[in-house]
Amino acid sequence: MTEENQSPILPVEDKPTDSTNAPKWFTRQRKAALILLCFFIAGCWFGLSWFVKSRTNIDTDNAFIEARIHPVSPRISGTVINLFVQDNQVVKKGDLLLELDPADYRINLEKAEAELGLARNETSGDKLQVAASRASLQLAKVQQQQALIDLKRGNNLYKKEVIPKEQLERLQTALNLSEARVKQAEEALRKDEAIAGIGADSTNAARIRKQQAVLADTRLKLGYTRITAPVDGYITRKGVETGATVQAGQSLMAIVPLNERWITANYKESQLTHIKPGQKVTFRVDAYPNESFKGTVDSIMAGTGAAFSLLPPENATGNYVKVVQRIPVKILIDKESDPKQLLRVGMSVEPVVLTGRSASAVIKELF
Repeated sequence: MTEENQSPILPVEDKPTDSTNAPKWFTRQRKAALILLCFFIAGCWFGLSWFVKSRTNIDTDNAFIEARIHPVSPRISGTVINLFVQDNQVVKKGDLLLELDPADYRINLEKAEAELGLARNETSGDKLQVAASRASLQLAKVQQQQALIDLKRGNNLYKKEVIPKEQLERLQTALNLSEARVKQAEEALRKDEAIAGIGADSTNAARIRKQQAVLADTRLKLGYTRITAPVDGYITRKGVETGATVQAGQSLMAIVPLNERWITANYKESQLTHIKPGQKVTFRVDAYPNESFKGTVDSIMAGTGAAFSLLPPENATGNYVKVVQRIPVKILIDKESDPKQLLRVGMSVEPVVLTGRSASAVIKELF
């Protein structure tokens, strides 16, 4: 066979395999959709968690720390001669804060003691006068008895015509005079007994009681020259120095006991549905952002803050606009959570009330 009769040999083409024709299930679009689905599920989970937490842990940023502020003021007027405290100093109950000049009050005390002594001495003299009046009364009674006896004897003699009628009349006059003297002596005795404080209407005993009251008042005023701390706490707002003349009732300083602090949290009225006394509270302050403190709900105020303001709102008008009111909630601070007493009066607080409600209860209430 010749070369011309031979057919040319063509190259064999590669046939596609089955792997190239397989469907692509895990494409780029499906990866993106899966990632978006994961983000959606995570967002739903976090959103639901945030919603449940907002319903079980009720917070507000309208809250402040408060405490009892005890003013220190004198009961009497005087000049400050000694000052024993400084600003922000810690004092204990009964510590001496300042002393007023006691010279004038000591003089008044000595004068009152002298007046009381004079009143008592007058009582001794009055008692002697009572004894003299009693003796005079006894003498008048004896003279009356003698006059009575003389009159009886004179009547007998007159009947026997021994003495004239004129002498009998003189005996009768003597008896009348003795009776008048007895009455006079009795009145004088009652008067002296009243003056001496022996009778029912005691005048001198009243004078003694009056002088005793004056003496006690003077001693109190002398004791008021030493002003002491009424409670344990910190000295604040000191506005007095040595040598200053102060008046009774003038504010000199204040004492703040930091062991009696609490939080006044102004919650919206829509947040009070599940807040009750006794629930636990956690809170933070701006001064110590890394510290967490604890407390307990003590009570809820009987009205809104606007209701007890200086000018309460008048809702019965034509231009009424509804505004969400805030009601103060008193939260006691646990002393164990702040042993160093870092919290100060007036600090801003962000409390969170832990109502203790479960997630199922929140979701059930939602639907």
